[in-house]
Amino acid sequence: MGRYYKRGFDDDQYEINNPDERYNMAYKRVKKIKGFYIHFLVYILVNGFILARKFYKHGDEDFWNWDTFSTALFWGIGIIAHASSVFGKNLFFGKNWEERKIQEFLEKDKEQERKWE
Repeated sequence: MGRYYKRGFDDDQYEINNPDERYNMAYKRVKKIKGFYIHFLVYILVNGFILARKFYKHGDEDFWNWDTFSTALFWGIGIIAHASSVFGKNLFFGKNWEERKIQEFLEKDKEQERKWE
């Protein structure tokens, strides 16, 4: 492997014993997440400005045109791509989502049983 080894997409699933390497990977992940949130904030601010300007300048009749929402739509697709690159394949449900949901339902069932005892 040596110096030509390039880390894959899901490297955070492998166990790393070196504390410096773990710190570096965590630092890079935090920087990626921070970059995504900054990108998302800029998306909200810029598109909010575009929509507000279009509405106040041209009124309601010109507001519902394709050009009003095209920037938000295509940039939104880019935001989704950025989110999937940062959060990976577990974007919506997380790694342990199924297990947490199962435990949640079991807890609710136990509470229901205790309620009727």
